[in-house]
Amino acid sequence: MAVALAAAWAARGEGDLWDTVLAYLGEGTVRDNVEKARALPTDLEPSRAAGELGSGNQVLAEDTVGFCIWCVARSGNNFEEAMWTTVAGMGDRDTTCAIVGGIVAVMEGAELPEDWLLAREPLNLSKAG
Repeated sequence: MAVALAAAWAARGEGDLWDTVLAYLGEGTVRDNVEKARALPTDLEPSRAAGELGSGNQVLAEDTVGFCIWCVARSGNNFEEAMWTTVAGMGDRDTTCAIVGGIVAVMEGAELPEDWLLAREPLNLSKAG
């Protein structure tokens, strides 16, 4: 739920990320982790933020979501910075980068680095028949 709320915030480009997520997120360990993430300064080293919040090593939402939203808050619409910030947290990097990348990618002005686009697998955009 928190990730969907963060993505909705990113797509709209309105309001405060933390207020948007917390306004609809019910009580529980994920909310506690998101509130803890909100309290961390965005200039904190990502590895320290991950140490405080978790970064997916437990393969649980309460060990992943707060850090991911913190990475989005820290990086804004800078896709490359968001990915390197998330990777620096170590942990379950494929999951955390997928979450953060999915949120940041829908932000206005977010752009993937050209060399990353050139290095990816070709996309098959034709309809399956």
